[in-house]
Amino acid sequence: MNVLEYKGYSARIEFDAEDEIFVGHIAGIADVVGFHADSVADLKTAFHEAVDDYLETCERLGRSPHKPYSGRVMFRIDPDVHARAAKAAELAGKSLNEWAGEVLAKAAG
Repeated sequence: MNVLEYKGYSARIEFDAEDEIFVGHIAGIADVVGFHADSVADLKTAFHEAVDDYLETCERLGRSPHKPYSGRVMFRIDPDVHARAAKAAELAGKSLNEWAGEVLAKAAG
């Protein structure tokens, strides 16, 4: 997987064959923060600098930086799926929240 991580932030990396550079964007935040480099070592440095600059800019502007994710997930599913998941959690001796967290973690790799 083409992902870098630093200070709790992650970035998806792609290779731009036309310009022959690596391009990255911080994932999971509302702000658009990108960076690029022509080598892996420089890409890591550029990513660290982008995150640090983002955090410093937020501080200078007096606003909180967006956190990648809060850990709270709310979504709607088919009631039958909900019932089967709740039953599976109960049979595993876990709360639905614990069970779903484990299933999502496994699916996300």
